[in-house]
Amino acid sequence: MQLENTLFETLGIEIVKYEKDEIILKMPVTPKVHQPLGFLHGGASVALAESAASMGGFLHIDQEKQSVFGIEINANHVKSKRDGYVKAVAKPKHTGRTTQVWEVNIVDEKDQLISISRCTLGVVNLK
Repeated sequence: MQLENTLFETLGIEIVKYEKDEIILKMPVTPKVHQPLGFLHGGASVALAESAASMGGFLHIDQEKQSVFGIEINANHVKSKRDGYVKAVAKPKHTGRTTQVWEVNIVDEKDQLISISRCTLGVVNLK
């Protein structure tokens, strides 16, 4: 998997766990991912969540013939964060033939919930 020169590198996202039924990604909370008031930007959290779901979705398809793409994501941001790091923990709720649904909890160093997302992926046949 090529992560250089992607959003992963831009946001400092690291892969902690890469297994079919659980993906864990870690992202530092620095000014690079802050909104103007100095808190973690909700968009950075959503990018982290969709990245985790998409990586997991990729493990549930025939990678030679298919790909996955995010088609919908929602997020509830329940706690703010200024520094440290956050982890996205993604688990599949549905892995069907044409769609997948993933739940992604973003937590801090103390496992306190920062954000929760549900991401729907489309499974697309490659041409």
